[in-house]
Amino acid sequence: MEPILEGVKVVELATWTFVPSAGAVLADWGADVIKIEHPETGDPQRGLVNSGVVAGATGVNHFVEQPNRGKRSVGLDVSNPQGLEVLYKLIEQADVFSTNLLPGSQQRLGVDLDSVRARNPKIIYARGHGYGAKGPQADRGGYDLAAYWARGGIGDALSDGDGSYPPLQRPAFGDVFGGFAIAGGVAAALFRRERRGQPSVVDVSLLGTALWQLGPDVVGSKVIGSNIPKYHLDDMPNPVTSVYRTQDNRFLALVLLQADRFWPDLCARIGRPDLIADERFADATVRFAHRKECIAELRRTFESEPLEHWRKQLADFKGVWDSFESPLELHDDPQVVANGYLPKVTDANGNTFALAANPVQFDEAPAALRPAPGHGEHTDDVLQELGLDWDQIIALKEAGAVS
Repeated sequence: MEPILEGVKVVELATWTFVPSAGAVLADWGADVIKIEHPETGDPQRGLVNSGVVAGATGVNHFVEQPNRGKRSVGLDVSNPQGLEVLYKLIEQADVFSTNLLPGSQQRLGVDLDSVRARNPKIIYARGHGYGAKGPQADRGGYDLAAYWARGGIGDALSDGDGSYPPLQRPAFGDVFGGFAIAGGVAAALFRRERRGQPSVVDVSLLGTALWQLGPDVVGSKVIGSNIPKYHLDDMPNPVTSVYRTQDNRFLALVLLQADRFWPDLCARIGRPDLIADERFADATVRFAHRKECIAELRRTFESEPLEHWRKQLADFKGVWDSFESPLELHDDPQVVANGYLPKVTDANGNTFALAANPVQFDEAPAALRPAPGHGEHTDDVLQELGLDWDQIIALKEAGAVS
C-alpha cells in the first residue's frame, strides 16, 4: 500500500496513550511522526511496565509499543531555551503539532497555539483534553478512567445499577478511541488545508469521546426523560438477543433482531423443535410476555453442550451470532489473521511480537507497522535534517537541551 499521508510531518509533544495513539495511527498511514521526549525521563509510559503495578514481559514494553509504533523519538528539553528553539525549527517544517499538555503548561513552555502559529501560520494544531477546550474544567487534567469512564457515563451504563461497584475499564480503553478520533480530525484538517488553505485547531476530549460512544443512551435518556432501562440477562426483552453460557463455561452472543424470521431455524439447530410449537414462544410478542421462561429454556439447552458443539450446529445459520473470545485467542482467529489485524514487528533487540493495527485499511492492504523508537533514538538524525552540524549538536547536548 502506498502510504496515504506520505510527506506529512507531525511533531508530537505528548505522553501516555491518548494523544500518542493518534500519532501511531498517523504513522500507520505514512506520516513522519516525531515524538518529543524529555532527554532524561522520556515519556513516563516507558517506566510503567517496570512499576510492579502492571503486567510486563521482559524485553518488550507493550505499553510503549502500541501507541508509539512507527515514530521517531527525539530527546528534547523544551523548558531549555535552546531546546525550545530546536522545537520551533521542527515546527516550522511540520504540518501538524499535537499535544496533551494542559493550557497552563502550553503557555508556560511557549507551545500554546499563538506561539506555535507564530513560527508556522499554516500548521494544524491538535489538542487532546480531559474535559474539553472550554468551560470551568478546561484546565483540569484527566485520564480515561476518570474523564471517559466515570464522568462520561460509560461505567454507569455498564454497571448493574443495584449499588454494587461498577466494572473497571480495560487499560487505555478510552484513550485509544479518543486518539483515533484525533487522527481522523487531523486527516480532515489536512484535507481542508489542501482545499482551502486554512489550518485548523483540532480538539478532542475524553469526555466528548465518551458521549459520542454512549450516544444512544445519552440522547435517548433526554428524549424519554429518564435513563435508558437496564435489563438483566434473565429478563432480556428479546430472548434471542442476549448471551448464553455453554457447558464448558464459554459464552455465545445471539443477535436476532428479526426474531420471528430466525426463531424456527434456531430452535431446530439447537435440538429444540418443541419450542416452535409452544404457544408461549410463538412470536416476538408472546416471547416478550414469557421471556423469563423462554430464556430459562434456552439457557438449559445451551448449557447442555460445549461451545464447539454449538459452533458446528450454528456454522451456517443465517442469523447473527458469535462466541466470546479472549484477547489471547484473537491472535489465532482466522479472520484476524486473514485481514492482517495483528501484524508482527521485530524490534532492535530481535523481539518479534504483534501489534493491533488501526481499523482502517486502504485498498484492502493491511498497514505495514514499525516498532516504537527507543528513547531519543533519532535525536541526532533529526537534528542533522534540520541542518545542524556536529559541533552544534554537541553544544546542545552539553547544554542539556537534547540527549
